[in-house]
Amino acid sequence: MAGDLDDLRQRLENISSEIGDLALDRLRAALDGADGNPAAQERLLTRARRSVDKAGLLLRQADEL
Repeated sequence: MAGDLDDLRQRLENISSEIGDLALDRLRAALDGADGNPAAQERLLTRARRSVDKAGLLLRQADEL
């Protein structure tokens, strides 16, 4: 089971990194004056990334039990 949790935690870390990249893209778009509301999108992506990071932390703690 520990291996399964570690694998899932690693996948969440990769997803977090991908979300971070998307958030940076949205922030750049906001600075370039893109249409829509890329700054709001960046904020939502950052919130999602924090949630994914929290899930990874919880899995790490579960693995230590």
